[in-house]
Amino acid sequence: MSLAPPEPEAILPPLKAAEAWPAFLLGWGLGALLVFGSRALGQALLGPCEGRTLLALLPPLLLGPGGLLFTSFQRRSARRTALGLGLVVASLLPALAVGAADIGKLRTEGCAGGYLVLSEPGRKSVNRVQIREGGARTLSGRIGGYQVQGRPGPFTLRATSSNPLITVRVMPPQVRAGEVFSLSIEAAPKTPINLYTVRVSAQQSTPGISGAETALEVSVRP
Repeated sequence: MSLAPPEPEAILPPLKAAEAWPAFLLGWGLGALLVFGSRALGQALLGPCEGRTLLALLPPLLLGPGGLLFTSFQRRSARRTALGLGLVVASLLPALAVGAADIGKLRTEGCAGGYLVLSEPGRKSVNRVQIREGGARTLSGRIGGYQVQGRPGPFTLRATSSNPLITVRVMPPQVRAGEVFSLSIEAAPKTPINLYTVRVSAQQSTPGISGAETALEVSVRP
């Protein structure tokens, strides 16, 4: 007399869509609550820049791998599996979408630093210019990578050269992001024929806001 083999135990009990959706939506709702709750708490407790990048990245990192790990241990409970899948979906929307938008906003506000561009008429940007000894050149500059209006406030400009015979001046001494300033470079008579470096920096007085800096090669020729 032969015995029939036992039927394999179901890994995941059948679950109707009407029962799965509430659990899924609950998981998604818990994930969204974590995203916006931590965001509101961070805005209340953190400064304008400190810790904001970590705050933007933490919810999707917790919800994604955490939701998958939770789901992998709930194979015998279809409702909990649906709950875990809701957490995973919340790690993408809204967690990842909101985090990416917040990081982009930090960039425009200067928390990630900006850039400083020097250019000649008719050219987008330059990193090297030639000047005759005793001659002068005038370039235009602009600070980018920040929000043009509102934050941050004015930047203080400073220009230095690697040789005292190369005189540099910036006008006006303070500008906001997006505003154009002029950089005057003058080589004194009998300046040795060589390659020199001019550095232009833009410093921000607002705490936590990074400044910008660029270097320009100046080639003095006879």
